[in-house]
Amino acid sequence: MTSGTALSTEGLGKRYDGREAGWALRDCSFSLPAGRVCAVVGPNGAGKSTLLALAAGLLRPTEGSVQAPAREHLAYVAQDKPLYPQLTVDETLRLGRELNPGRWDGAVAERITAGLDPATRVRSLSGGQRTRVALALALGKRPELLLLDEPMADLDPLARHELMGVLMADAAERGTTVVMSSHILGELEGACDHLLLVGGGRLRLDGAIDDLLAAHTLLRGPIADLAPHRVIESRTTGRQLTALVRRDGHVEGPWQTSTPSLEDLVLAHLRTEGAPA
Repeated sequence: MTSGTALSTEGLGKRYDGREAGWALRDCSFSLPAGRVCAVVGPNGAGKSTLLALAAGLLRPTEGSVQAPAREHLAYVAQDKPLYPQLTVDETLRLGRELNPGRWDGAVAERITAGLDPATRVRSLSGGQRTRVALALALGKRPELLLLDEPMADLDPLARHELMGVLMADAAERGTTVVMSSHILGELEGACDHLLLVGGGRLRLDGAIDDLLAAHTLLRGPIADLAPHRVIESRTTGRQLTALVRRDGHVEGPWQTSTPSLEDLVLAHLRTEGAPA
């Protein structure tokens, strides 16, 4: 990796069997600057979990390469939050401390697990409580790169809001690079500043969210020629046209124009398989 890059891939691909249809991820190349909070977005089966597992070093690429920090400087929370069920909350945090000597931040780990009985065994915790323990282990490690696969999916809205606040504050304080997959676009739009959009096992969009939004325009108005702009998606209702375009210069025409939301951008690209990457 070059200086200032937290995670990079080159032609990265993973196939789970020998068939052509077995590709979960293919031809994935990007370079994520350090300190970014990156949203990995896409439908189920798009390759998001495969990308994060490859970045964490838990899967071996079929093709291409991935460059990430060494294991001791990286933390990964998988969807199923694997923990030792027979250990208590307190024993789990002690395990984190002993496995990360000199790096463990007990204060942040205890802040995330506040309200949980330290003597409760992991197997007796609810899904949301296990999520708290898994995030405590990950953040307590003080990683340079934090990989989160659907981390908040089993939390109620209030707990999700609180933990997202802790996560973002810690990342800002320490300059941690966070790569997080989620289906909750509204939550990501307020927390993330970089986007990786994955669809059909391929990378569809990559860049700073502000730059990607600024490069696109929503048009509404009478049906007219959209050239020379690259049309991502267009719909007509009667004589009314609604389109998302990637601009090529100034937008001129009989339209009302606006900047799309992150949801507008993501859904348009995912609904239009042939949209330019």
